[in-house]
Amino acid sequence: MRPAVVFIVLTVMIDAMGIGLIIPVMPDLIEEVQAANLSRAALWGGVLATTFAVMQFLFSPLVGGLSDRFGRRPVLLISLTVMALDYVVVALAGSIWLLLLGRVVGGISAATGATASAYMADITEPKDRAANFGLIGAGFGIGFVLGPVAGGFLAEYGTRAPFWAAAALAAGNVAFGWFVLKETVKPENRRPVSWRRANPFGAVKHLGELPGIRRLLLVYFLYHLAFAVYPSVWSYFGKAQFDWSPSMIGGSLALFGLAMAVVQAGIIRPVLKRFGERGTVLFGYVFSVATFFLIGIVTSGTAIMVLTPMAALAGVIPAALQGIMSQSVAQNSQGELQGVLTSASALAMVVAPLVMTATFAAFTAPGTAIYFPGAPFLLSMLLTLVAVSIFVRWRAPHENLV
Repeated sequence: MRPAVVFIVLTVMIDAMGIGLIIPVMPDLIEEVQAANLSRAALWGGVLATTFAVMQFLFSPLVGGLSDRFGRRPVLLISLTVMALDYVVVALAGSIWLLLLGRVVGGISAATGATASAYMADITEPKDRAANFGLIGAGFGIGFVLGPVAGGFLAEYGTRAPFWAAAALAAGNVAFGWFVLKETVKPENRRPVSWRRANPFGAVKHLGELPGIRRLLLVYFLYHLAFAVYPSVWSYFGKAQFDWSPSMIGGSLALFGLAMAVVQAGIIRPVLKRFGERGTVLFGYVFSVATFFLIGIVTSGTAIMVLTPMAALAGVIPAALQGIMSQSVAQNSQGELQGVLTSASALAMVVAPLVMTATFAAFTAPGTAIYFPGAPFLLSMLLTLVAVSIFVRWRAPHENLV
């Protein structure tokens, strides 16, 4: 594997470790800061996640555009530095408002995913991009294997310990990148920053004018909106449905991350070869619908663990969609495209935490008429069915000419 590819995979993996480290302690941390019950903590968790996503949604196209103009290297290193400092702020936070401020800064700095994907597009032939985007997903999955396990373990030393560990990982990644990251944006491919397109609405409008892209952007958004049920309510769902401890929540997330890594690194290539990019998207949606339904209705923690590898098979969807779209835009717009895709996933995280945690709270609050912690997963199943109905009517531009 080329050193540049290794760096990008490691970058995403360490970023995911930072996220996974803190998920197991979020319910306890919010309860500690707010002196709130679990249902109220879930609502505050939704507010924090949504704040992070709003900032990411608003700033990702700008950061992607800046990487097209000034290069991937400075954007990656600056973003990672700010991210490390943000974890320090959150580790020291003594109020919910400081946690909220930390999420504002963290969301603005969370451009590494879009820039890493643009970097991968720079160094990969168009026909190989979907598979290599899968490597990015694999790095994220491996990070989620290591992060939640470490987070659950560190939680034994207090709710702040995982944040200090996340800060150290991000800082270490900055040092590593300083020495090994090479610039990939050639002078002839650099383009001026268009402030009219440096916002999510302008960028979507511009890319949406390309044949077939608008519908795919909607499908991509709906995938992330449904999939966001996992980070939005998994900790609260596990505690309410199965009385899981932070270490058990971390272990379940690690199992999911391991399955995602196997899918992204090992399974996606033969699936792409067998079904093509369009068929791969449909392949993933079959498993997505089935697992959302089953997770929503089962009451056994063991059964949930068995379902985890099946749920991970949906992870082939975003890489295949990215591969399709990246072949439809110019080489000097890859950063802009990845910024828009990051904004699409961020917009999903603007909406999903509030919707999913509110749904969870409505069905788990004291005195609720129907106690049903799995309700958010059935909602995700319905969103997935909408995405499938849109995608099956999509045709590539050359197919429309046949």
